Amino acid sequence: MLNYNGYIEKLSEEAAETYALMNPHTKEEIIRIPECRGEQMEQAISRAEDGFEKVRYMTAFERSEILDKVSQIVSGHKRIFAETVAKEAGKPMKYALGEVDRTVQTLKFSAIEARKLEGESIPLDAAPNGAGRDAYTIFEPIGVIGAITPFNFPLNLVVHKVGPAIAAGNAIIVKPAEKTPLSAILLREALVEAGLPEDAYLVVTGDGPRLGEVLLNSKAIKKVTFTGSPEVGREIKSQAGLKKVTLELGNNSALYIDQSQKTRVDDIAKQAVTGSFSYNGQVCISTQRIYVHEQIIDEFIDLFKQETEKLVYGDPLDETTDLSNLIDEPSQERLLEWIEEAKQLGASVVAGSLQVEGGLEPTILKDVPREAKIYKEEAFGPVVIINTVRNSEEAINSINHSQYGLNAGVFTNNMKQALQFGHELNVGQVLINDLPTLRFDHMPYGGRKNSGYGYEGVKYAIQEMVNRKMISLNYKF
Repeated sequence: MLNYNGYIEKLSEEAAETYALMNPHTKEEIIRIPECRGEQMEQAISRAEDGFEKVRYMTAFERSEILDKVSQIVSGHKRIFAETVAKEAGKPMKYALGEVDRTVQTLKFSAIEARKLEGESIPLDAAPNGAGRDAYTIFEPIGVIGAITPFNFPLNLVVHKVGPAIAAGNAIIVKPAEKTPLSAILLREALVEAGLPEDAYLVVTGDGPRLGEVLLNSKAIKKVTFTGSPEVGREIKSQAGLKKVTLELGNNSALYIDQSQKTRVDDIAKQAVTGSFSYNGQVCISTQRIYVHEQIIDEFIDLFKQETEKLVYGDPLDETTDLSNLIDEPSQERLLEWIEEAKQLGASVVAGSLQVEGGLEPTILKDVPREAKIYKEEAFGPVVIINTVRNSEEAINSINHSQYGLNAGVFTNNMKQALQFGHELNVGQVLINDLPTLRFDHMPYGGRKNSGYGYEGVKYAIQEMVNRKMISLNYKF
């Protein structure tokens, strides 16, 4: 039976201490997690170098087969993976099951891309004195990759780093969030069962700053890929030196709905409620700012409120649950403070705003000023703002008035306006007639401004985990 206990026991043998991993909803202890020391990370790096020497010489076919097989293993153990996510992250089962489905797809895409890493031919005779030479490029794995992952998608965001790394022939060490290490370990056990060399993917648990510093200082680590806060991301980039870096950071996704959608307001409101409150809004691309044309604002708010009031708060393991406790008490306290500040600055509460056990009622605020923290910062909780705009120009200005730039959504039937938004929004991905919360696991995914540096999405992540080499043949020598 696939489980994480054996790996945790091995880590614990060398760890000086352990800490209690708590279920965010029940506040009950799940298991004791090793608080690994810097020496353990150094040992893991040394082991991963050995793992790299094995995986780098595997054929693309062999790596692809392993990734395809592990996708089947994860699918076959879907319930175990989903329950692990639900328990350690407090994620409602309906969303935990969806995360497992996405993980399977990410692994399948990784298996496909492992066979498609192709170079190009270069006509050197296009340059003076280049005649008589054929040239082409190949891609080679870079070595050992260090990955630091967040709590909110403890399985699929790990796979978005692990899958491409293995597809390209690299080894990888994952330092998962302290609150959610079990999913990453369970994935490792599945990969080893699928045939991956033991040391090609390792998980090291414990304090992020301490272990992350070892990754950054190690000459053996050739790339660091991080998903988390802009503050930590900037620190990583400043210390990474010549290492490759990919950073997926903060965001407060915006959505615009124009007057051409009057006949579809009901459907859009239902979608937007899901985009705003799935997993308590603890999603990087959660819909946080909604701008609605003045001609349909009142109808939209009424419908949005009605759908919001249907959401069910409860135990994450209950598949009827929509919302549960937030990941921790500081998150709850911060959101309550931000809501109160917005009210003091003139915002109105349409629904919610009250504490529920360790969570928060799904909260709708309207007429929120730009200086409010809930407007300009990343909420990472079940809070959404709805503001009125008079036209598309005002909507573009409002969406772009942000330190972040990851996803934005636009609902419009006006093709010219859709193209205008596509070109003028300063974000990494513009989704026309879709929510900004939409993500497919093979699409390019990267932010601007404080939202990040570099791209994920399987093919695009692989391209940042390889070195390009050109080989020239002088056949006239």
